Amino acid sequence: MNPAAEKTLLVDTVRTQLALEGAEPTPARVAEALRSKGRVLGDAAVLDVVDALRRDALGAGPLEPLLREPGVTDVVVNGPEAVYVDRGSGLEPVPLRFPDDGAVRRLAQRLAAAGGRRLDDATPYVDTRLPDGCRFHAVLSPIAQPGTCLSLRVPARRAFACAELVEAGTFPAEGLQLLRAMVSARAAFVVTGATGSGKTTVLSSLLSLVPEEDRMVLVEDTAELAPQHPHVVSLEARPPNVEGAGEITLRHLVRQALRMRPDRLVVGEVRGAEVVDLLAALNTGHRGGCGTVHANSAGDVPARLEALAVAAGLSREAAHSQIGAALQAVVHMVRDPDGRRRVAQVATLERDGGGRVEAVVAVTFGRDDSVRTGPGGRRLERILHPGPG
Repeated sequence: MNPAAEKTLLVDTVRTQLALEGAEPTPARVAEALRSKGRVLGDAAVLDVVDALRRDALGAGPLEPLLREPGVTDVVVNGPEAVYVDRGSGLEPVPLRFPDDGAVRRLAQRLAAAGGRRLDDATPYVDTRLPDGCRFHAVLSPIAQPGTCLSLRVPARRAFACAELVEAGTFPAEGLQLLRAMVSARAAFVVTGATGSGKTTVLSSLLSLVPEEDRMVLVEDTAELAPQHPHVVSLEARPPNVEGAGEITLRHLVRQALRMRPDRLVVGEVRGAEVVDLLAALNTGHRGGCGTVHANSAGDVPARLEALAVAAGLSREAAHSQIGAALQAVVHMVRDPDGRRRVAQVATLERDGGGRVEAVVAVTFGRDDSVRTGPGGRRLERILHPGPG
């Protein structure tokens, strides 16, 4: 038997013994459990088993060092043989392996329990936030193949200053001037893009530009926004418990936020019926509201918002009427093949001759930091510099 397999067998043996006794994995208890099975190890080997057991019982187990590594944004596990991390340049494999799918399953169930959720054959998938702020998703095998799959999204440890994003290539200096002007003009906008394109990072940094006298109320499914601002109130949704009770949705929270005297209402991710309340709020004098939306391109945003609003009960005409009156601009994010996340376009939302809202590109930022003005440029100028009255 190779050393790794022998260590796995030892750890499993001691884990079972301690579980039967209800004992903590102290060095003395581990040594005693090993002796009861006819194994006598030196102090170093005993401490190695203790460390392995504690890693399994605390935090994210063997994934904990990856989650704590600076620069890591995501850790994913595709069964026991494949672990990947994203350090900002796309997913890359790491040499970590689990002994078997049972080990991945145990870790998934423990993390789900830490997030207050149930994960078993009756409920084989879960999406929750862990106590340390990580977003955790899991699907058990055999639903998932080649084994139990875990996805952990590491929250930003701090909000990046806009100057840092310019240095990182998220947008050129000219782009920062434009976005700063949007925030100053209290334009209502959404940051769009695919999962992992940097929407939350950019929105959090832009919110740090909001004047200090403005009160911001953030509404999120999972708390991720962390603007550097002195007056921020954050409301976080809550899933139902194992009995199916106690759920608090984004829609509930948007309504509560409107009663909290917000100067800026922010919905971290618009993806459901809460779009109706957000659009209504932005049509009742709450200027400068914003949020994020998943979309393939800036041009797809009106259709995406329409679909959400219609699913929530609005007619297509009412949806476009609300969108056209509530939102003014779209900041669209992309992720380049080299992993760089950046602002690709700023578009304005305008009505066509039939009353439908369409996104018109105002500015395009190239991968080489070039800046091109589009047909929506004049409309954007009017948004940023409104005339008197």
